[in-house]
Amino acid sequence: MNDDTIRWPLPDEAATLAFARALAATAPMPAVVHLAGDLGAGKSTLARGWLRALGVTGTVRSPTYTLVERYPVPGGEALHLDLYRIGDIGELEFLGLDDVAAALWLIEWPDRGAAALPAPDLRIELAQAGAGRIACLTPLSAPGRAWLDDRLIAHRLESAS
Repeated sequence: MNDDTIRWPLPDEAATLAFARALAATAPMPAVVHLAGDLGAGKSTLARGWLRALGVTGTVRSPTYTLVERYPVPGGEALHLDLYRIGDIGELEFLGLDDVAAALWLIEWPDRGAAALPAPDLRIELAQAGAGRIACLTPLSAPGRAWLDDRLIAHRLESAS
């Protein structure tokens, strides 16, 4: 974590889904988001809630075995990647992502393939916190900093009032 990191408590699944809606409502386009945390930390739940908030209907599959799932969203395409099963960064070449200009990248287990993917705007680290979770948001680009500083924080304050 660095000085720009924001801690966001997520006491239950409903709070995680509300957090996902806030992210979806405020994200710049395009946005590349790294989702980090242990197994069971809530990365897929957050991604699913985010995609639903963008209007994705039908089944939102976890890309655990397919490695990538694609969804049409306003502004283009959203990619949800799960790199947990990547053994070698070269395996990403077979996914055909080199020339993809997606509106949103949600990347679980990003450390396993980050060098072959677009640079992130935001890293969200999810961790257990008592019965719930805590999300630590760290901006990693100028658009990421503006996202947290301006839009997301304003949205959070508006939602709280």
